[in-house]
Amino acid sequence: MIEITLLGTGSPIPDPNRAGPSTLVRADGQLFLVDCGRGVLQRAAAIDVGANGLTALLLTHLHSDHIADLGDVLITRWVTTFGPDPAALPIIGPPGTSDVVEATLTAFGHDIGYRLAHHADLTAPPAVEVGEHTEGVVWDRGGVAIRVAPTDHRPVAPTIGFRIESGGAAVVLAGDTVPCDSLDELARDADALVHTVLRKDIVELLPQQRIKDICDYHSSVQEAAATATRAGVRTLILTHYVPGIAPGQEEQWRALAAAEFDGRIELGDDLHRVEIAPRS
Repeated sequence: MIEITLLGTGSPIPDPNRAGPSTLVRADGQLFLVDCGRGVLQRAAAIDVGANGLTALLLTHLHSDHIADLGDVLITRWVTTFGPDPAALPIIGPPGTSDVVEATLTAFGHDIGYRLAHHADLTAPPAVEVGEHTEGVVWDRGGVAIRVAPTDHRPVAPTIGFRIESGGAAVVLAGDTVPCDSLDELARDADALVHTVLRKDIVELLPQQRIKDICDYHSSVQEAAATATRAGVRTLILTHYVPGIAPGQEEQWRALAAAEFDGRIELGDDLHRVEIAPRS
């Protein structure tokens, strides 16, 4: 069984009801945080998950809304992990991730120095172990295997999706992307696909060209559903809604997906949880 919790389902526009994009995957006793948008640790706290309980941080890409709380994750994990020689936090992302992590730790350099000076049991800065990848197996520990493949969010490049396998179940997290062959292959016969979506029919009516521009590098609800169909996915989980789903419109979004995908469709507010069992 793999458990998926949509910690944050929002967009780059601040929303009082939706945190920034972030998904928690629980598999075989391990906890993987996929992206870390604004408010992620507050949402995680609501389900009794702290930064010090994370097994690894997985980043699909380096857009600001997907890494807005990277500093909070790094510092909070550091100051809430007790005991000698704490393990480094594995961070897996596309090329450029090392630069972003290093720059984030530099930005918090004063804070880190203050805490080292104040607490005798803190003897070193936050420990991280960064791996940069665009394809292949990136994790194989404790019964969980993770593979990555490129996605298409150009001009944001490179971007990656993650396939997490455990106990015979497979879950794919696409991140921001338009439909592409590499995502289809990564998601082939997966038990679930977590996909970010936007309503192009709504966004294209807005007057600001800068906002309309987002239509050319994100998947619509229908495109995400078509990806799930091509890949033979059993469950489609929608997230990172642009615009945010207004109360009472959930079935409208579901119907758009159902027009292209006849499997199980899940969407919901922050903290929506989905359990994924392996195929029988």
